[in-house]
Amino acid sequence: MQIAPLSPDDPSELGGYELLGRIGQGGMGQVYLGESPGGEPAAVKVIKPSIVDSETRLRFAQEVEILKTIWGARIAALLDADPEADPPWLATEYVEGLDLSRHVASHGPLDALLTASLGATLAEALATVHKQGLLHRDLKPANVLLGPNGPKVIDFGLAVFAESSVSLTAANTVVGTPSCMPPEQANGEKPLTPAVDVYALGAVLLFASTGHAPYRADNIHLLFHQVVDASISPDLSGAPEELMSLLTAMLAHQPQDRPALDDVVRRCRGLIEARGLKVTQARRRLTNFTAAPAHVLDDLLAVDHPAPPGSTARPHTGAVEVPAGRGEPEALAPGAARQEPGGFRLNRQEPEPPHTPPMPPAPVPRPTDPRLLFARIDTSTPPPAGTTTDEAAAKPDRSRPLTRPAARGGTGSTPRRSLRHSAQARITAQRLREAYAANSPF
Repeated sequence: MQIAPLSPDDPSELGGYELLGRIGQGGMGQVYLGESPGGEPAAVKVIKPSIVDSETRLRFAQEVEILKTIWGARIAALLDADPEADPPWLATEYVEGLDLSRHVASHGPLDALLTASLGATLAEALATVHKQGLLHRDLKPANVLLGPNGPKVIDFGLAVFAESSVSLTAANTVVGTPSCMPPEQANGEKPLTPAVDVYALGAVLLFASTGHAPYRADNIHLLFHQVVDASISPDLSGAPEELMSLLTAMLAHQPQDRPALDDVVRRCRGLIEARGLKVTQARRRLTNFTAAPAHVLDDLLAVDHPAPPGSTARPHTGAVEVPAGRGEPEALAPGAARQEPGGFRLNRQEPEPPHTPPMPPAPVPRPTDPRLLFARIDTSTPPPAGTTTDEAAAKPDRSRPLTRPAARGGTGSTPRRSLRHSAQARITAQRLREAYAANSPF
């Protein structure tokens, strides 16, 4: 995962959201990491000014209206939007973590148990969307975010109301991702049915368990030919034996031959229970295995402290890349700023306390197994007498003023508002989750 610093041409604020960095970009716009005045993180999507016209605004407004109707625990929620602004923008819930595509590329495919847990979770989420009369139409590994509270589905930009033949796309134009697209969608058939999302979910689960899509080709024209040709079966090589029957059914060429989402949930649940686990236990294992350590947002929101007179400060340059891997950190040259796993810092200074010899922190082994990253972490400094561990974790340091550098383009005389409180709240919540996971009997 990468979070890049803002460029000089980027806005510093949109609709009251302070923009902190770039999350990603696509053909139609840019996505920023933002924060509301109350400290709520958000993914702020902005349409490129170069492509803003009446049709683009209409499509964007349709996406906003659709997002307003979608709800569910596994759906990234809409927070705010203004399709009439210049440029148009919308803000959705920020999910901190890798998408499924990048996780598999970095850590390899999931085993059968974790894939079944992912399938049950996503199938239930899509069933909720279908009950609201909507289809996703563009489910793919990149649209499944593996957050600290489990997977969530994003990007309903192509969503349409079920059984509707009305679309803003031009005639004879197919919109979507070919590698996960069902044959009827690739053929431009209308109206589409919920079976399109069942097929796409099958493609996502195949990728999660094998690292490849149902069809692979050197060019998009050959790929479309493979998808629509009923005589060419999807490539299920490498899929776990326990999932073979389910994946074959979900990737059936004819929509009527695919199972309903409720049946997908039932069959995934059966595989999990056959392993002697409950569905909640399997989901917890999936989350603990896939969720990235919560460093990215906390480091980004960390405040700067002015160096006391006579002290030496270690400046951190604006590192922009968040490593996808979770192994040991690379050795750095003397004087180089360390790139911490999972986050980056923007011109942050950490002075040594005056008149106090620096104390080296207690060494903490860094596990190479990603499942061990969520083990209990013992703090190296005990809390003061009479203070509980949770109180000490939640109590911010008041010994130094909480200031931040001036907003970009300012004179530096007016400090930006402190964001320490929101970062500290997330740190405390993460510690509570880690303690719960460590004490859990599952």
